[in-house]
Amino acid sequence: MTVVLHNIRSVYNVGSIFRTADAAGIEKIYLCGITPAPVDRYGCLRQDFIKVSLGAEKSVEWEKFYSTSKLLGKLKKERYKILAVEQNKKSIPYYKLSKSYVSNRKSCLVFGNEVNGLSPSVLKKADKILEIPMMGKKESLNVSVAFGIIAFHIANA
Repeated sequence: MTVVLHNIRSVYNVGSIFRTADAAGIEKIYLCGITPAPVDRYGCLRQDFIKVSLGAEKSVEWEKFYSTSKLLGKLKKERYKILAVEQNKKSIPYYKLSKSYVSNRKSCLVFGNEVNGLSPSVLKKADKILEIPMMGKKESLNVSVAFGIIAFHIANA
């Protein structure tokens, strides 16, 4: 399974996602737009990142990619099933995604910005839009927490 992080702002969220991705067996993470990488623009490891990731940036392959839309187009051509995670009119609860839909297929999870989520142009490229139903008063979870829930669910499908 592959992951695309679209304009995630927090280096701590991204570091946490790397650590969870390692635990869930994620093959590769694409860091798109403003999403911070494990290294800064000078090629030095970001200490704030590795404090949270605990070295997962060494065990999970990653690549910086500017345009999320272009990347998703490329992945679709490679026959990936694009699974966006977003609250949307077209979304389904993540646990209702059939196991047959993801088993024996290349799949890609897409997570968006902490405030703005995923843009309509990104959602148009999705094969399915998944959401985590909220039972309390808050409308959403932290992106790294949401990633953990969805990644482990899909990985164990």
